[in-house]
Amino acid sequence: MVFRWLKQYLPRGLYGRAALILMLPVVTLQLLVSVVFIQRHFDGVTNQMTRAASIEVRYVQRLVEDAPTLDAAKEAVSQAAQALEMEYEWPMTIPEIDEDKLWSDLTGGKVRRVMFQEVPELRALSLADRRRVTAWFQTRHGPLELSFSRRRVSASNPHQLLVIMVVMGALMTVIAGLFLRNQLRPIKRMAAAAQEYGKGRITPFHPTGAVEVRAAGTAFLDMRNRIERQSQSRTMMLSGISHDLRTPLTRLRLGLSLMDEAEAAPLIRDVDDMQGLVDGFLDFARSEALDDFATTDVADLLGDVVSDARRAGQAVTLNASDTEDVSVPLRVQAVRRALENLIGNALRYGSEAYVSVQVHERAIVYLVEDNGPGIPPDKREQALRPFVRLDPSRNQNKGSGVGLGLSIVSDIARSHGGILRLGESDIYGGLKAELVLAR
Repeated sequence: MVFRWLKQYLPRGLYGRAALILMLPVVTLQLLVSVVFIQRHFDGVTNQMTRAASIEVRYVQRLVEDAPTLDAAKEAVSQAAQALEMEYEWPMTIPEIDEDKLWSDLTGGKVRRVMFQEVPELRALSLADRRRVTAWFQTRHGPLELSFSRRRVSASNPHQLLVIMVVMGALMTVIAGLFLRNQLRPIKRMAAAAQEYGKGRITPFHPTGAVEVRAAGTAFLDMRNRIERQSQSRTMMLSGISHDLRTPLTRLRLGLSLMDEAEAAPLIRDVDDMQGLVDGFLDFARSEALDDFATTDVADLLGDVVSDARRAGQAVTLNASDTEDVSVPLRVQAVRRALENLIGNALRYGSEAYVSVQVHERAIVYLVEDNGPGIPPDKREQALRPFVRLDPSRNQNKGSGVGLGLSIVSDIARSHGGILRLGESDIYGGLKAELVLAR
């Protein structure tokens, strides 16, 4: 709950999260080592070395103070500086120097603090030269300048540790990333296969990777095979039953045609209703036995469906849409059947159908609207179920059917990784059916 706001800044992909899990401990460890080692170890070493150098500086300063004359002081400083590997000068004045260390000097501040603390007579200290330390004193014989190597007060090149840590951390991160990518690749492949199957496309997939990933991949393949077998069994059963019923219905109709027309009329209507049921079963079965995917222009497909409907005398209006030259893989015959069912459903309950298509980044949306009574919101989900007819809001006397039209369209949408949405047309007032197909 406390860190919920942080989720929006975290990576969403598997590779991004794995990289974060990999790099976060490495960066944290480097920062911890930098703080603990550099701040404590180098501060301690610098403190110790600067105190040692301060003793030598105080020794030279004491020689000057104890010398009776300036010449004696110069002689004493000359001998001590040669022994202590220092350079000296007798300037006229002491320069005014603030903290002149470079920003990259990690130990300069420590050197300044310790030197001024250990040598009270120190008046100025310069660390502008990374290789030298220059100090000025006020003695009884005048200002004195001492200069000695920077290596005597601080450990040399403390930044080398940071460079080594960063380089080695980056190298180990790259190596670990290569191994991690090999472990994540099977998961990405399985996710891609599952996504394609959700769109109705069966792609080759072979489980690889760690034992747990292989087990998940094998379970996915078993699930996909079971779904395919179940779907095929249902299709074969519906198709077989419907096909077998056609023959006796044909015989009945032939026999009724030999009877008196007035007596046979009610029976013929019953046979026609049964024939409609059989045709509905066959359409439902064909919605499962889908054709293969083919790259198709979405606007041309809708235009062909509208042209066929107009040739059949249906009142269909094609609304303009900016979808030129947009082609996606579709099961053409299945989508045609879905659009024809939606148009037929719209004309069954309205006087005119209005169709259009919209292209989005991840989906294709075919819209079919009418000016009929529509479907109440609380019954729209029920309308998508097989063998459901919504009376009296959608008057069945306006057309025959067994309640499979919208169910067939919904199955075709799901086979393309999409959905069939029902709503109210804001423009025409009737039903608005949106056939959403994943790209």
